[in-house]
Amino acid sequence: MSSNWVSTGWAASARMSSPTRWKPLTLIDTHQHLIYRDRLGYGWTSDIPALAEGDFTLADYGKLTAGRGVGATIFMETGVDDADYQAEARFVSGLIGQGGMLGQIASCRPETGAGFDTWLAECAGLGVVGFRRILHVMPDELSQSALFRSNLRKIGAMGLPFDLCVLARQLPLATDLARDCAGVQLVLDHCGVPDIAGGQFGDWARDLRTIAACPNVAVKLSGISAYCAPGTVSTKTLRPWVEHVIDCFGPGRIVWGGDWPVVNLGAGLPRWIEMTEELIADLPGADQDAIRAANARRIYGV
Repeated sequence: MSSNWVSTGWAASARMSSPTRWKPLTLIDTHQHLIYRDRLGYGWTSDIPALAEGDFTLADYGKLTAGRGVGATIFMETGVDDADYQAEARFVSGLIGQGGMLGQIASCRPETGAGFDTWLAECAGLGVVGFRRILHVMPDELSQSALFRSNLRKIGAMGLPFDLCVLARQLPLATDLARDCAGVQLVLDHCGVPDIAGGQFGDWARDLRTIAACPNVAVKLSGISAYCAPGTVSTKTLRPWVEHVIDCFGPGRIVWGGDWPVVNLGAGLPRWIEMTEELIADLPGADQDAIRAANARRIYGV
């Protein structure tokens, strides 16, 4: 992707040409959460009525996505209670191969020395294709330590990516991390968590472009419908935010994620799939396919 193409904006150039309309080709969902309360603790859901009760299982996901073009998934660690994060990865390893699940992104604790290497070694046998440490609920200093960065480089040395889950205000911290860990493939979850409801476009847009200048960072088109004000979720609302994401990263560094069941706080998964189709419809077919699946295959090695 040439810098001139990015700087002039994908939307204007795409709409001046004959668009390649969306075709129902296979999506790889790189952000599939699951909740099994009889096995693991999910304390973070207790204050969210839509998620506080009941399970969200692989079978439930299959029913929601049947006939909607989702051909494969990658499980994303679901922020289980701290004592359960390893148990979650061990449990999910038994689900890989079912319902199109290709692998899992497991939770880890790069800020700790004791047991980190042992956990990485175990994960090699658990179908792990990447790691994540949720940072937006942790002190800003966590990712700034030398130990955290050294352990992140160990993940990179394994040829595995690390998903970044940060708030929009933390994007400069994430950029510093990306620059210092240039050999690690990073994936910025949920487009950097923009405050769409509050209309806080400017700082997010600036900081997103800055982190996009790091060649080791990709971005995940996921989660953003939940950041809209109630009753405002629509393709029209999301389009300027998504256009900026594509303008910054180019279609070659974007992967797609459903973020189910958290997406129920926004559009819901079936509608989010439809909205994705609408939001990328003006891109050339090869770029649509890259966002839909090809980039995920390359980045996560599935």
